[in-house]
Amino acid sequence: MANTSATGGPLAPAVASPPLDDDALDDLLQELVAGVTGLPPSLVRPRWQPVVPKQPEPGTDWCAIGIPHQENDAGPVIQHDPAGEGSDTYIRHQEIELLCTFYGPHAKGYAQRLADGMAIPQNSEALGAADMRFIAASGIRAAPDFVNQQWVRRYDLTLTLRRKITRTYPVLNLLSAEVQHTTDSVPPVAGTTIIDQ
Repeated sequence: MANTSATGGPLAPAVASPPLDDDALDDLLQELVAGVTGLPPSLVRPRWQPVVPKQPEPGTDWCAIGIPHQENDAGPVIQHDPAGEGSDTYIRHQEIELLCTFYGPHAKGYAQRLADGMAIPQNSEALGAADMRFIAASGIRAAPDFVNQQWVRRYDLTLTLRRKITRTYPVLNLLSAEVQHTTDSVPPVAGTTIIDQ
């Protein structure tokens, strides 16, 4: 059983899964980019994979996506919820950079379609369901690759997303405490107060 504030020691979140991370976050973003650009989902690929698949031919339009950077805000909010035995709710915000690299004869057009399409509220509804929202799209940068003695069209675009992270920790209600105190009077008066709920 996990620790609580009554047992002492490190506290793990009471619920193991929120927010989306790793493969679940990659899947959400892959569906978003495929949906907004109109590229087939099989041609919107994770940038870093354990087994690197064969790169599509230069005449194929496709996109590689990945998160190179996540930045936490300056400090979380921690609020105690006295319901039941009690718990602390931890809330912080995080910026996520999603690097999208488009390849193929229409690469720049797909990059522009993604940048434009993210401004449409309906296109970011799936993000809202995961406590995320679209903030901005960077400029589109040409970064052609020289592969097998030929130039391959490549354009990079970074989407900036913001998400809210909420976690619950088992910090229980304080049921009683014994407080020792001393007054500033002359002579000082010492005492002990017992507080019970």
